[in-house]
Amino acid sequence: MGWKEYLDLPDLAIRGLKAKVDTGARSSALHVDEIVVLSEEPDGSGELLLRLAPDRRHPEHRQEVRAHQIARIPVVDSGGHREIRPLIETTLVLGPVTKRIRLTLTDRSSMLFRMILGRKSLEGSFVVDVGRKYLLGRPRRRRTAIRVPECSP
Repeated sequence: MGWKEYLDLPDLAIRGLKAKVDTGARSSALHVDEIVVLSEEPDGSGELLLRLAPDRRHPEHRQEVRAHQIARIPVVDSGGHREIRPLIETTLVLGPVTKRIRLTLTDRSSMLFRMILGRKSLEGSFVVDVGRKYLLGRPRRRRTAIRVPECSP
């Protein structure tokens, strides 16, 4: 795979998300605009309502999805800032590979990519060529049916 790829997160109804592959990052992170905690247990697990706009170029295309929080974990970002983030498990579809991954939820609105795919999500499944991009292909565009007007005799 290349240093950036398109991926799907079907459990979150996300298709064709552009992600940066970051082998320097241990964990994966997904941008969310807002997290509403619906329930939380003493062990840190719970149910979340996520409000997000997966396409940075079209922030008006917002969606809401539910996700199960496994825990809240401490993460140190690339700027050295420590943050407690929700951790979820979801299905990743990347090229020919479908697998379960864990990812943290955070505000990445100031970043170019809505998702960072870290090395824990990549291990055992991919080799990264940092000099290339989109080796696994671009997302297929959904075909819309073209309505042809009926001809009258």
